Amino acid sequence: MLSFISKTTRRAALVLAITAFAAPAFALDNVKFMVPGSTGGGYDQTARTLGKALIEGKLASGASYENKNGAGGTLGLAQFANASKGEVNALMVMGAVMVGGVVQNKPQITLANVTPIARLFTEYNVIAVRKDSPHKNLQELINDFKANPSSVKWGGGSKGSVDHIGIAEIASKVGVPVDKVNYIAFGGGGEVVAATLGGHITATTGGYAELSKYIEAGQFRVLAVGSPTRLTGMNAPTLKEQGLDMLIGNWRGVYGAASITPQQRKELTDAVAAATKTPYWQEQMKANAWTPSLMVGDEFTKFVDDEHARLRAMLVKVGLL
Repeated sequence: MLSFISKTTRRAALVLAITAFAAPAFALDNVKFMVPGSTGGGYDQTARTLGKALIEGKLASGASYENKNGAGGTLGLAQFANASKGEVNALMVMGAVMVGGVVQNKPQITLANVTPIARLFTEYNVIAVRKDSPHKNLQELINDFKANPSSVKWGGGSKGSVDHIGIAEIASKVGVPVDKVNYIAFGGGGEVVAATLGGHITATTGGYAELSKYIEAGQFRVLAVGSPTRLTGMNAPTLKEQGLDMLIGNWRGVYGAASITPQQRKELTDAVAAATKTPYWQEQMKANAWTPSLMVGDEFTKFVDDEHARLRAMLVKVGLL
């Protein structure tokens, strides 16, 4: 009898051991993403792409997303900092736009109140017009801009964003006073697309991923890209090729919650870094014309500090601060 019980117990223990071994050992549970922008915008695309990569890479059991738009992303930052303290499964998408928002708005809660995790990629801007626009190339658009600055309505992200700074810098280079630029700020990619297609905006600027389906469908014509070299798969010249020696690009990254331990930060960083090696992530990098630029640890922390200084100087230079 004892022998039978002993064998049964051993078999049960073996089954439990095999089951435990077979079950996926997720690095993270359900990841709660704070998206400091509107649905369909660049932050939203980044969050959902990273969430799916974490799940498909078996690095997280699931993902959920909360959108909180406004004030250059600093409203979402404040909510994230206050609501997720010590939560190892919390991530907030951020980037150059949020750094600019912090510089401009001087909020009480800044990026110093949360935990740096990783820079993910750089997304270079495109300048596009609707298909029936009279501007067939960038030079035609610039000619009208110089002749009558207020007649050209530029559409893009929030005031002080990479989009806004980029257009202000173009104005400076072609001799248009920055205070004459007619820039209309939008909270998300969907809004500026609708305004441009509706004829309310002369030209729009933003990341390729936000505009790609409209470009591919022929609804938008790309006049220029803000990258160092032409983007793969796009037959559009760079700004440099057209006489404007400048780049317009936005990087994106993620931060973790406040008050997580160094070990929790490492685990979160390792999971995010591993997600960027998954086939799904790599596919999306190509599809969205995102340029890989992974950076973690103290190097990323220093990079963000340097970005504060760089963007502040740029905002002063173009008259936005």
